[in-house]
Amino acid sequence: MIKIRVPATSANLGPGFDCLGLALNIWNEVSFEPAEKLTYQVTGEGAEKLNKGTRNLLTKAFAYVHEVCGKEFKGTAIRAHNGILMSSGLGSSAAAIVAGLFGANVILDKPLSENELLKLATEMEGHPDNVAPALFGGLVVSIISREEIITRRYEIPEFTVIIVKPNADWPTRVARAVLPKSVSRADAIYNIGRATLVVDALRSGDLELLQKVMDDRIHQPYRLKHISGGTAAYKTAKRYGAAALSGAGPAIIAFVPPQHAEQARLEITSVFEERGIKTCGTITKPSMMGVHSV
Repeated sequence: MIKIRVPATSANLGPGFDCLGLALNIWNEVSFEPAEKLTYQVTGEGAEKLNKGTRNLLTKAFAYVHEVCGKEFKGTAIRAHNGILMSSGLGSSAAAIVAGLFGANVILDKPLSENELLKLATEMEGHPDNVAPALFGGLVVSIISREEIITRRYEIPEFTVIIVKPNADWPTRVARAVLPKSVSRADAIYNIGRATLVVDALRSGDLELLQKVMDDRIHQPYRLKHISGGTAAYKTAKRYGAAALSGAGPAIIAFVPPQHAEQARLEITSVFEERGIKTCGTITKPSMMGVHSV
């Protein structure tokens, strides 16, 4: 039997649309054990939905590695305990894909390199911004260049991070559908400069700079207005530090001074709860570790 852990991730980080991603200290833990047939059982987040069958992103990824490597797919008992909120903007689908790929690769004695796993994960997910930090940990900048995925990974200091997710139905397809088909040159320039500075601020631990440059004109304004309480919660989070939608949302991510973390979490939560919307929230840190065996 093997056991692995895979982290939550937050993509975009304000202006870094589809290019920036950060691993967080929130984990799914998965075990793989030889069995007569494929079985899959989950506890924790998403258990009610995921326990309805054995066909899901994790098992598809697990089988896909066998197919790519030309190996016989044998029965396996897969057990997971999920700490990553689903449909939240915290990379739950990326975590499932990476867990399945990584687990199969370990079982097959690692025929695939990290970059080959990244390519398969990106193929399944559609973009590398979440799967790259789930694989490598830390802050990752990633782009797709023809057939190549180019990444750069950075270690960052121990920021205090708040996550507040409203319990709202916000599937990725809807989050994509509300975006404009094109953006102005002014908005593109606005984001390009800020994305560069977000990377610098995170690498240097400069929260003051991060708070100034973590703004976006390409996706957040369009998405926040479709999330009940989203704009008000985002503005509240910005009072305490650097804030953004986490990925496509609906969760808000905020980097704040540690002494203000609990008060900030309570105030962001109250924005949603005043509107009758329940929330899930946590205070965490970035993770410099990606998926790994335990």
